Amino acid sequence: MNSAATSRALPGRSGADGVLSSHADGQDEKKDGQPESSSSSLTYGVLDVPPWYLCIFLGIQHFLTALGGIVAVPLILAKDLCLQNDPLTQSYLISTIFFVSGICTLLQVCLGVRLPILQGATFAFLAPTLAMLSLPDWKCPEWTFNASQVNTSSPEFTEEWQKRIRELQGAIMVASCVQMLVGFSGLIGFLMRFIGPLTIAPTISLVALPLFDPVSNDAGIHWGISAMTIFLIVLFSQYLKNITVPVPAYGGQKCHTSKFRLFQAFPVLLPLCISWFICFMLTVTNTLPTDPSAYGYLARTDTKGSVLSRAPWFRFPYPGQWGVPTVSVAGVFGIIAGVISSMLESVGDYYACARLVGAPPPPKHAINRGIGIEGLGCLLAGAWGSGNGTTSFSENIGALGITKVGSRMVIVAAGCVLLLMGMFGKIGAAFATIPTPVIGGMFLVMFGVITAVGISNLQYVDMNSSRNLFVFGFSMYCGLAVPNWVKKNPKMLQTGILQLDQVIQVLLTTGMFVGGLLGFVLDNTIPGSKEERGLVVWNQIQDASEETLKASEVYSLPWGVGTKICTSPFFQRLPFWPRRGPGGAARSPLPVCAPAASETRM
Repeated sequence: MNSAATSRALPGRSGADGVLSSHADGQDEKKDGQPESSSSSLTYGVLDVPPWYLCIFLGIQHFLTALGGIVAVPLILAKDLCLQNDPLTQSYLISTIFFVSGICTLLQVCLGVRLPILQGATFAFLAPTLAMLSLPDWKCPEWTFNASQVNTSSPEFTEEWQKRIRELQGAIMVASCVQMLVGFSGLIGFLMRFIGPLTIAPTISLVALPLFDPVSNDAGIHWGISAMTIFLIVLFSQYLKNITVPVPAYGGQKCHTSKFRLFQAFPVLLPLCISWFICFMLTVTNTLPTDPSAYGYLARTDTKGSVLSRAPWFRFPYPGQWGVPTVSVAGVFGIIAGVISSMLESVGDYYACARLVGAPPPPKHAINRGIGIEGLGCLLAGAWGSGNGTTSFSENIGALGITKVGSRMVIVAAGCVLLLMGMFGKIGAAFATIPTPVIGGMFLVMFGVITAVGISNLQYVDMNSSRNLFVFGFSMYCGLAVPNWVKKNPKMLQTGILQLDQVIQVLLTTGMFVGGLLGFVLDNTIPGSKEERGLVVWNQIQDASEETLKASEVYSLPWGVGTKICTSPFFQRLPFWPRRGPGGAARSPLPVCAPAASETRM
């Protein structure tokens, strides 16, 4: 995602609010200018295991930190899935994405890159998904927009939304196979030498920029409520972020109070809850209009009130719960564009997370494995029918810097919390009742920061260079202009082959694909030095990921202890397998797959 709190920037750099700043996090600078994490500034390092009760509370905090981003995606998709008047099904999608995010988090921490990174819904899939659902065949019938005409329990309505999500499921599942291939084959490690800031900047920025229209429509339902939400988010995240609040704590066999930066930890969740509560009070007192046709009616909390009573207390999501997935070529190619963007963001997250938790920079085999496992996670998300894929969550990387707890066992606890929340139907139903203008106000801030995060990658390139100005400016502008023209003139690109027409329309209406592709091609074909293109820092950090003893402990696999499988020549050839040292000897007295002696493995 695309975060309101932190950055998916290039490795080792700061996020939007400075959470990843090296000096702020107690990191030192080496003489050669390369940042090095100071493990002494951490309460718990990546290999440490806090007490079980502390793991639970910190895991719940990570769940709350990711909550806003995970809940946002199903709510954005609701209109294009014809579900804007069916909050009960929206709650099922929210519960499903909670459940799948928990599974993917456990897979990533245990078998993937093995850093404490929580997995959740990805905004990178939104643009191609909305482009696919905007095709003439998938536009919702007019009667689904009229609440008085919709019978959400009728077979006709059920088929309308389920056939759309089945099509989306199939596209995500096929595209996820591409991501698994790129990761487990080692292709991502190879391609990184050609991908620089001038490719990443337009790709990430154009994830959020094209969404200004639906976001402004949501916020415009009641600009007063939206403005209040925006004000609170800005107040908490920017002005009060360094204010500490006394909270109860337990230690030394007694209860006491501890100072906690509450507003910095929950800059989105707290404003959302406050605005939600104020809307509830305005609803109870009938301050908000009761006429469905009046301005501001959708700011009431009782417009979806029945969903809480209708939702089951316990509901177990399962693969294929909406039926057998279907596949279209156009949908697959569109989601592949989202997969590419998601992979670029995740690689940056891996490096940022490693710095914050005192781990060495991730070696190529760990990056390959992490991207491969993320592909597997997207496959599971498609199979379960969450309507989205999964990716690394940079909000939670920021939380690592705040709490100074980098233990991956805490993220394991967070994954378990996500699993449990996904099985309690009332939880998803509660979040489905959030008033639309509150969501719109939250998105205005979040998507603005995502856009800025993409542009922040340009700090590595020489922006006094006319070459770089041309590459970035042209890529960004085309990423906005081309999709806008194609949406208005879909018949101008018809070739007579229906499947090809759909592929062309989905790809050319996905701004991040157009901008990212142009940035990649131009950056790699127009002459320019590596320093000018911003590739020097990137390569230096990659070269710093030589496997040391600690790297073997952090990025090794958790199974195969004491067996010959770890150092088998066959497995050593696999691009995602931990490497032995020079000359064929292991770099550590431990087998490369064995856990460190000081670490308790899961």
